[in-house]
Amino acid sequence: MTKDKPKSFNSISTLIPGFSVMDRYIAAELIMPFLFGVCLFSSVVLSVGVLFDLMRKVTESGLMMTVALQVLLLKLPQFVLYAFPMSTLLAALMTYSRLSSDSELIALRSCGVSIYRLIMPAVVLSFIVTGITFLFNERVVPAANYQANLTLDQALKKDKPDIRESNFIFPEYRRVRQPNGERTQVLTRLLYAQEVDGRGMKGLTILDWSQEGLNQIVTAQSAIWNLAQNTWDFYNGTIYLVSPDASYRNIVKFAHQQLQLPRTPLDLASQRLDYTEMNIDQLKEDMKLVRLSGDFKKVRKHEVRLQERYAFPFVCLVFGLLGSALGSRPQRTGKATSFGITVVIVLAYYSLATFSSSFGLMGILPPWMAAWTANVFGFGAGGFLLWRRSVR
Repeated sequence: MTKDKPKSFNSISTLIPGFSVMDRYIAAELIMPFLFGVCLFSSVVLSVGVLFDLMRKVTESGLMMTVALQVLLLKLPQFVLYAFPMSTLLAALMTYSRLSSDSELIALRSCGVSIYRLIMPAVVLSFIVTGITFLFNERVVPAANYQANLTLDQALKKDKPDIRESNFIFPEYRRVRQPNGERTQVLTRLLYAQEVDGRGMKGLTILDWSQEGLNQIVTAQSAIWNLAQNTWDFYNGTIYLVSPDASYRNIVKFAHQQLQLPRTPLDLASQRLDYTEMNIDQLKEDMKLVRLSGDFKKVRKHEVRLQERYAFPFVCLVFGLLGSALGSRPQRTGKATSFGITVVIVLAYYSLATFSSSFGLMGILPPWMAAWTANVFGFGAGGFLLWRRSVR
């Protein structure tokens, strides 16, 4: 209990009301294993996830070393993010195992300190890391991933072409009230474009059910989004007007025709980012566009990924609770054993998270349940282990 503590940490911790000498001692013991874990796990997952692939691109594709290093640094925040929960688990497990092995926990409990009070520094640290993880995942990682992918594409001369989508199909729906009062979604237009880029579309065919039945078919060579008038300018096309009885009514050829259609197809083709390149606000905006397309499979995937974005930071709290509960056992546990237990728990947790996420994508579980199932199991396991320790 007389181990020296960092002065900087002491100066901060003394400002926190209710932070006792015991709390400062345990918290100081947690800091170094946590920092060690961040460095260790970041290096390992970065090597597995990016470094080997970049080395292959350097040798096989002629990627410059300076660009590879730049991409590596830009990818680093994502892997530091992955390291936060694992480091929290390792720090809690190693710290409480050491205190238990040296009988310091027994001494504190003999003084009337409960197990719940003993793990409070680990819980506070986990809450802080949870907040840092959320902010890091929102403010740093998406922007860094976007810049890394852009840098790599440009270096490999894989600049994203103007044509973002080929054979693009966009169904537009509207909700109508049925005679029985029930609101259902019906198809209003079906748009097909051979090519869609960031400025317009080519090779268009539009089937229009905006009035009763199929009322017109529009074909055009090209269409450009008119930003000033907020509409589409169609060029070199034909409008086939269809009577309510589905018979021929008229044909109108045009060189230029404006049609009031939503901008959504252009947005879908030009603003699609990877999930790791979007923060929560961007993910919600992208989900609105996908909803308009009526692609319910993609909508469900967006909903699952959005809930996972909320749930992921709380892995730190789950791991902090599990680590302190397992570490406070009376058995003597070394650092190597702590590291092994950490690996097993991380693999078990992410296996469960992967399964529940897959069930969410398949529609078996609702999105919130798919994202939070692993956390709920982790909280339950940690709470049970603590209860077992408290009654012994």
